[in-house]
Amino acid sequence: MMLALLVFLFVAGGVFAAYFATTELPGILAARKLDQRLREVSTDVKDLDPSGEDSSIVKREKAGPIPGIDRLVAHTAAGTWLTRLIEQSGVRTTPGTIVLASLLLATGGTFLASLFIHQALALPIFTVVGGIAPYALLVHKRGSRRKRFEEQFPEALDLLSRGIRAGHAFQTAMGMVADELPEPVGPEFKKTFDQQNFGLPLRDALNELSDRIATLDVRFFVTAVLIQRDTGGNLAEILDNLAHVVRERFKIHRQIRVHTAHGRFTGYVLLALPAALSVALNFIILAFVIFLMVKQINRVRGATPPPPPPENVQLLREIRDALKK
Repeated sequence: MMLALLVFLFVAGGVFAAYFATTELPGILAARKLDQRLREVSTDVKDLDPSGEDSSIVKREKAGPIPGIDRLVAHTAAGTWLTRLIEQSGVRTTPGTIVLASLLLATGGTFLASLFIHQALALPIFTVVGGIAPYALLVHKRGSRRKRFEEQFPEALDLLSRGIRAGHAFQTAMGMVADELPEPVGPEFKKTFDQQNFGLPLRDALNELSDRIATLDVRFFVTAVLIQRDTGGNLAEILDNLAHVVRERFKIHRQIRVHTAHGRFTGYVLLALPAALSVALNFIILAFVIFLMVKQINRVRGATPPPPPPENVQLLREIRDALKK
């Protein structure tokens, strides 16, 4: 009986193995061979790249410390907004990392407030401040990165215009901007260049650029390029005029800051004056209270008589008193 059962299991296993070998195994082997070929090509390209960066054309999402949080956040509207904020700020992180950091900072703020500040109002304040600190940092980095982009953007427009005048296509000129200019203009144009180079229509790639860098100058640039592609015209002259307009706007903006510097500095002083006076008065009151306490302690303990004056001083006093008489 046992022998028959073993034979049955052996035959059934052989049948299933043969079915698997004829149906699934060729696909697995082909996929493995394709993956090995892609790895070889990727390795060759990486060896040729002196920068040592990953040159694969496959877009990879950066994995966070806890991938489960990334997958959970990715299916929400807040996750989409956070992903866009991280992309605009230029920080190499993931939404899950930001959420985890927010939770840890909120917990740490609550713990520190309960440990050192024994007030009921301090707990929610420290919790909220710790929770929004990572998001506030991302917003700050997005603003500073956007300002740097606006300052470098006229140089990008000039380089595009010179490339077009030299006979290059607009896409090739974008590649030149991506290679020549530093962060953040260079990486942003490189991303747009790669997107249209790998099959995305130029209109969609430029619209993606205007979404990532939500400034008026970039929208003017995208609109001008798209209209020129539809209606024709001298794109180099259009880019020169746009670069001139951007530089003049920065010039006027700096002139306004110079003319309003006195008023702004006065506002800063008046804004800080109540807090500074409060701190100074509290310090004076505390010092006066300490002085009164020390004086009262010395009075209770009994004042020690002053030391006798030196002999020469005593002699001078006696001479003074004798002359008065």
